[in-house]
Amino acid sequence: MQHVTDNQARMKKIYVLLIIASAVIFQYCATTQKASNKSVAVPKVTYVADVQPLLVNNCSPCHFPPKGNKEPLDTYLTAKNEIDETIERIKRNPGEKGFMPAKHPKLSDSTINVFVRWKADGLLEK
Repeated sequence: MQHVTDNQARMKKIYVLLIIASAVIFQYCATTQKASNKSVAVPKVTYVADVQPLLVNNCSPCHFPPKGNKEPLDTYLTAKNEIDETIERIKRNPGEKGFMPAKHPKLSDSTINVFVRWKADGLLEK
């Protein structure tokens, strides 16, 4: 009789180990799935939704006609054509030649990153 009991005990241990192993494997799969969904959901930066409001708030009136006497940045095409120069100048530090926005504090890294991401995302209008 003891022989049967030992076999039953071993079988229970095997079942417990299989259940634990299955739980670990399924947990890993669920975590991987959640992580991949988050990376897909990042919206692309567009001129209308993201860049234009920053230009209006940080670059006017100097770059917005009729008051502005600097390179205009008041349209999608002008902002798109000047993106390399804009990124270069807003990345400079106050006091450096060509720093923008002139006579104002440096833009935050997150604001600068919007311009960088806009270029990386393909300079989308809408």
